[in-house]
Amino acid sequence: MTIALQTRCQPRPFLKWAGGKGRLLEQYRRYFPAQFRRYHEPFLGGGAIFFHVQQFCDQAVLADLNEELVNVYRCVQADVEALIALLQRHQSAHCREYYYQMRAQTQLRSPLSRAARLIYLNKTCFNGLYRENRQGHFNVPMGRYKNPKICDEVTLRQAAIALQNTDIVCGKFTQVLDQATTAQDFVYFDPPYHPISATSSFTGYNRYGFRAEDQQRLQQTFVALAQRGVQVMLSNSDCEFIRDLYAGFHIQEIQASRAINSNAKRRGKISELVITSYPVPSI
Repeated sequence: MTIALQTRCQPRPFLKWAGGKGRLLEQYRRYFPAQFRRYHEPFLGGGAIFFHVQQFCDQAVLADLNEELVNVYRCVQADVEALIALLQRHQSAHCREYYYQMRAQTQLRSPLSRAARLIYLNKTCFNGLYRENRQGHFNVPMGRYKNPKICDEVTLRQAAIALQNTDIVCGKFTQVLDQATTAQDFVYFDPPYHPISATSSFTGYNRYGFRAEDQQRLQQTFVALAQRGVQVMLSNSDCEFIRDLYAGFHIQEIQASRAINSNAKRRGKISELVITSYPVPSI
């Protein structure tokens, strides 16, 4: 693959993603391990943590259960210039009618066409939210953007460079047990957050959901990795259920911005947890 532009700029996410960690990197830096060779991220999403830590590791394994998301990353990795060409067409054609026409396109076969469609919808839908109905079809309405930047060529090319030495797989988070085996491995889990109340839910963005029993299975995976000496870090909501699950590990609070609520007045700071299998140096 030939990438037209190669600079030394820090790569960053090319997708908007609910729960993305881009704005939390400054708080997260102190929680990363001092040394590791292999990085694993089983809930990839927007990939903000990967794009930050990839400069410090030799290899990375990125995974997600969302097949379309995995396809996007693979296309950026393998043929970013062809993807950019398709996105430029979307940029030229964008309007309300075109948005809903593309949203209804569920039978695209070409991996590149599917990837360009997802990026286009991500950049133009309401609040950058990825949500599927029970049939697995994207169903978010169009956002109110005057001039959305659908084709960010520089960011895509930088992402392509960062992704060159990675394995990108589609599968469940438990697959990391087959890949991370030593203290040279660093695993970061960013699952759908456990609801902090009966009326809140961070789990309903795709057809699969993420229930309490999934959180328990994730905790078992965390424990199994930690027992091997793997360095493990996890983000989740600050609630009694999560604190009880990870009692005995290193639990820290951070302040994050709530950015998903449709009412801007209800967006604000909220406490979240960062849990590590290793001690974190005090400030």
